[in-house]
Amino acid sequence: MIHNSMELKLSSPQDCIGDSTYNFIWQHKGAKLNPTDAIPSQSGTNYTYEMVVEALKSGEDVQIKGDVGTRVGSSLGVDLVYFGGTGMEQPEVGSIIVDGNTGSHLGLSMLSGAIYVKGEVKEPLGNVVQVTSDRAGYKKFVSITWLLHHPEERHGLCTPNAFKNGELQLTDGIIRNTLAARCMKDAKVHVKGDVGISVGILMRKGTVIVDGDAGMNAAALLNGGEVVLLGDAAEFLGVEQMKGRVFVKGNCKGFVGAKMTGGRIICRRTKPIPPVIERKLEPDDLALLAQFGISGMLALTYARYDV
Repeated sequence: MIHNSMELKLSSPQDCIGDSTYNFIWQHKGAKLNPTDAIPSQSGTNYTYEMVVEALKSGEDVQIKGDVGTRVGSSLGVDLVYFGGTGMEQPEVGSIIVDGNTGSHLGLSMLSGAIYVKGEVKEPLGNVVQVTSDRAGYKKFVSITWLLHHPEERHGLCTPNAFKNGELQLTDGIIRNTLAARCMKDAKVHVKGDVGISVGILMRKGTVIVDGDAGMNAAALLNGGEVVLLGDAAEFLGVEQMKGRVFVKGNCKGFVGAKMTGGRIICRRTKPIPPVIERKLEPDDLALLAQFGISGMLALTYARYDV
């Protein structure tokens, strides 16, 4: 498919290009970024942040000549509820093509579309993984959640990552934020390493297993499915969790279950944020612990937390 293309030439890297959230505008109310402002450092054009986002939504490709900053393509392909959308993926979005380097958080919470990068990509990444590129000279990144939702798209995954034993195995050691964001199918991701912030955010179905540690806000806004962390979890585990189950084998830092309204967290005994309370482990919770090598007296050091 040949798409129309918008082209920007930048003399210096700029953040939040193609960021559908406008750097989480619902939090800063326009103080950090105004969607109708022109993106700085353009040569020969005067496109605003909003014009780029709307072009991508309409299926138009956006080509950027030069380096870009952080959060390129954030929530690309998400029909955001804040702007009156469904929260679901938009299948026919355009691609972002960068003829230069990109900053960190590439494709944060991304659901569909593709990001092509000619230069280097700074870690941590967002919810993306590299696949075989159909553009010579460019690396191609697609949404991890897109691959979970669309099994027919799973060819071309770049090694060492692979689909094996019915799960997406991420073994490249790259730290990713918002991994498996908004997953709505009973698919499984297994990370052989650590993850960054907000793993499993807004998931409704599926399973994420992380062999290592997780950053802040793990299982944030979880709305179903399961997040299993075999290492430690940073602060705000299960923040605003609504449904689903979270298990942490290692240690949790503070503020467990902040603003939680549903679901359950199984972890070593801690002090949750009220109204979350400690409850006795159910048989299926004990079975989960046993599955990951915790039984007998050791299981007594764990508890179940819900509202």
